[in-house]
Amino acid sequence: AFDGSRLIYCATDRYRSRLYALNADGTSSVLTHEADTVDNWDWKGRAAAFTGFRGLNLQELYLCEDGAERQLTHHNADVFDGVALSQPQHIVVENDGWDIDGWFMKPLGYEEGKKYPAILNIHGGPKSAFGSVYFHEMQCWAAKGYAVIYCNPRGSDGRPGGFDDIRGFYGVKDYSDVMKFTRECAARLPFIDEKRMGVTGGSYGGYMTNWIITQTNFFKAACAQRPISNWISKFGSCDIGYYYVEDQHGGRPWDKPEQAWQESPLKHAGNVKTPLLLIQSQEDFRCERDQSFQMFAALKVLGVECRMCLFNGENHELSRSGRPRNRLARLREIASWFDGHL
Repeated sequence: AFDGSRLIYCATDRYRSRLYALNADGTSSVLTHEADTVDNWDWKGRAAAFTGFRGLNLQELYLCEDGAERQLTHHNADVFDGVALSQPQHIVVENDGWDIDGWFMKPLGYEEGKKYPAILNIHGGPKSAFGSVYFHEMQCWAAKGYAVIYCNPRGSDGRPGGFDDIRGFYGVKDYSDVMKFTRECAARLPFIDEKRMGVTGGSYGGYMTNWIITQTNFFKAACAQRPISNWISKFGSCDIGYYYVEDQHGGRPWDKPEQAWQESPLKHAGNVKTPLLLIQSQEDFRCERDQSFQMFAALKVLGVECRMCLFNGENHELSRSGRPRNRLARLREIASWFDGHL
């Protein structure tokens, strides 16, 4: 938006999204300070109306005017009446000269001195970012007695200096950050049972889940949701565009397949010992169903425990905007899988 003298825009700052003004002299100024996210917004005159999250509150409508933010609606004020939530707590882990932002959530009913199974959750993207706002699936796991940990490894959005660019280093820089964070949490948080840890994630997080179990047996169980397993076969079939795999993985399959294949979990499937659950939507054109089928078939051939749940009539957005019964079924499948292994 343009208000006559400034360009108004939204951008991610580490683990918050904010509204900014780009001034005529090239400097930027922050317009929103209190909201953790700015999700949808419009600008008129000198004011912005936006929807966003604050802490564990669900989205509401806010007005940002003259440097002040005011909540306009309270549509979701009573949603959590009588419901207990786990408050994410921010921690920082250093790796390769970078500060990695992360969070942990204690299980509901937490008792001092007791150890709990834990789930590592990996976001999609990779140019996305976690924060401390409400995430329904992580609250679900905490309510079932799990500790939950998650972080923003290299590849995540909101950081300058090349932090958000892992082209040519998929499964290297990000894997290093995620595993350093996980091991630090296991060492620093006495309530986490290191021998009962699971890993899950969707989209890029599904790729990382597949990748992690080909590189380490640290986790006792894994759940890859709408994942990627083979960057070679993915070329030309993803709805991001024909340029996607070439841009991210160093070349076209017929010219330069080495890097794309090296960064494919399927190449390393022979290393897998970790039981894997695959969650896949039939009409997903972002991370196509053959990516799950290839990993599933590989582990079946190798004799590794594996289960796949294929959701008919759903797409890449199953966890966010799928049919309610299917979203519930997804949560139950993941919880049941980890209950049975952790």
